[in-house]
Amino acid sequence: MLDEVDRWLERRSWSAVDRPLPRLLAAKRAAGPAGRVSVVLPALNEEATVGDIVAAIRRELMTEETPLVDELVVMDSGSTDRTSAVAAAAGARVVHRDDVLPRLPALPGKGEVLWRSLMVTSGEIVCFVDADLRDFDPAFVSGIVGPLLTEPDLALVKAMYDRAIGNAPVGGGRVTELVARPLINLYWPQLAGFVQPLGGEYAARRSLLERLSFPVGYGVELGLLVDALRTVGLDALGQVDVGVRKHRNQDGPALGRMAAAIYRTAHARLARGPLIRPELTQFERGPDGSFVPRTHPVDTEERPPMRTVPEYAARRHAA
Repeated sequence: MLDEVDRWLERRSWSAVDRPLPRLLAAKRAAGPAGRVSVVLPALNEEATVGDIVAAIRRELMTEETPLVDELVVMDSGSTDRTSAVAAAAGARVVHRDDVLPRLPALPGKGEVLWRSLMVTSGEIVCFVDADLRDFDPAFVSGIVGPLLTEPDLALVKAMYDRAIGNAPVGGGRVTELVARPLINLYWPQLAGFVQPLGGEYAARRSLLERLSFPVGYGVELGLLVDALRTVGLDALGQVDVGVRKHRNQDGPALGRMAAAIYRTAHARLARGPLIRPELTQFERGPDGSFVPRTHPVDTEERPPMRTVPEYAARRHAA
């Protein structure tokens, strides 16, 4: 590991307990408009978990006594279940992906809704939290928002945690360990200190997010992290330990598709030229017992920096 990363780990890695809520509330008051916090939950068919997450944030971080979060938005990515109804009943403002920037046909993928969320939120600090978390702890929000309120030179903070799989407290994050971490160590060694580089829980200043392009699919976390390093430098990035993350684990073929998106995102940033064939073929047994190929497209689209979108520029100017 680079000496620079060793020093960064000492300076820019914390635990959520390092910043008690009263300290964060005082820092938020002192920051004024710059301390306004928006929380965004990207959701696709998460009716089983999204309500509990919304309820916990409202109960612990959006009361008169603890007004840390100003805005809580669930971005529905085209759910066919009761995700929107459950989220709204729990107290979130629900925004449907297709209702944002309607002149641009929506593309499938998590990164697409994160990008569009910048159009419908107002906080100068934007916090993203996956909507499939179980046993949700509000420290996933307060922990990663905290350093941005108390350290003015920080621009992006990621959560770090143990990743449970099944009944085991660790062992999740298979795409991280098998794909993302080797790529990061080989090509972006300054980022080697991030415990969960692909984690979906992170907070950033709007002033940074609006300057970055967003891969529309699963590669969004790697893309944003690499581009943030290039844009603001390692010392403007941090991470916070929030404990254990429990969520719905994916099966092998789904992980393969995620891995392909990670490779594509890395490839684009390494400037090695266009991909010859942006797709992934996997195999499964058919009814007759033979292996059947299934080919899936790999996301190749990226949304441009939001500040280049006319509607966003007009909205910010009006604000």
